[in-house]
Amino acid sequence: MTTFLTYTVLQTLLMIILAPLPTGIIKKVKARFQKRRGASIFQPYYDIIKLLKKPSVTVSETASKIFTITPYILLGSTLAAASFVPLTTKIPVTLPGDIIVMIYTLALGGFFLTLTALDTSSTFGGMGSSRENTLTSIIEPALIIAAVALSVYYHSTNLQTIMTASLHSSPLSDAFHLLLLIALFMVTIAETARIPIDDPSTHLELTMIHEAMILEYSGRHLGLMELSAYLKQMIYITLIANVFFPHDQFIMQTGVTGVILSLAVFVVKIIVISIILGLIETNTVKLRFFTIANYAALAVIFSLLGFICLYILK
Repeated sequence: MTTFLTYTVLQTLLMIILAPLPTGIIKKVKARFQKRRGASIFQPYYDIIKLLKKPSVTVSETASKIFTITPYILLGSTLAAASFVPLTTKIPVTLPGDIIVMIYTLALGGFFLTLTALDTSSTFGGMGSSRENTLTSIIEPALIIAAVALSVYYHSTNLQTIMTASLHSSPLSDAFHLLLLIALFMVTIAETARIPIDDPSTHLELTMIHEAMILEYSGRHLGLMELSAYLKQMIYITLIANVFFPHDQFIMQTGVTGVILSLAVFVVKIIVISIILGLIETNTVKLRFFTIANYAALAVIFSLLGFICLYILK
């Protein structure tokens, strides 16, 4: 029991430490392609630390306790989901991480985020929550279908079991894995509010989706919201990295040495995926909101085709 708690706590702490890194890399890649030096890849860390040191100010006169507790609920639910996703299969314990539970634990935070956007009676908050709910309702089916397909293929909904089994199944060697990879990549872009779905760096309130819901936040509370968003992005990137690009089968060492080497390779995969996301953002433009449905439909089609391939392969 002590070993299990130790590994769970250490993994969650490592997720927190690594969470802002993909955003820093994505911004750096975009800056380089725009012929700019850009900020350091560690700038998101500096921003989070700066925000956490500042007091929170509530400007809205209609905000209730929901506005105050939402940052903590959002961070708590995201941390719980992060603890479900193994960073390596070299650990000597089995984490009870169910992929369906993970998805709906993240959804719990999204529910409170929507509530707090409406709680302030802000026009932009209401608009952002409406857009976020619309986007979630059309992109979530692709995620659920992909999760069910992976669970059926690997005969388990446990994420560690899925990742361990993928070490011996040669992912990306068949159409099933390729289609689900494309679907999950599209879902990751949508769920983490990145271009072409949303622009996290925009200053135009009328085009905001995620950012519009947290416009009323400042200081420590805003820092917690930003950290939660980074963690959510890290969870999806970890799923892609460890399910579709397994690496532990190439690491012969066991024990602490094996875990450290595995985590080092994991960090390299995170960097590569972040660079790919940066390249996608550099070469695409933000979609009009009413055309996002076409994007979501394409993600659902890829998931469905992957699910169909599952039975064709059998």
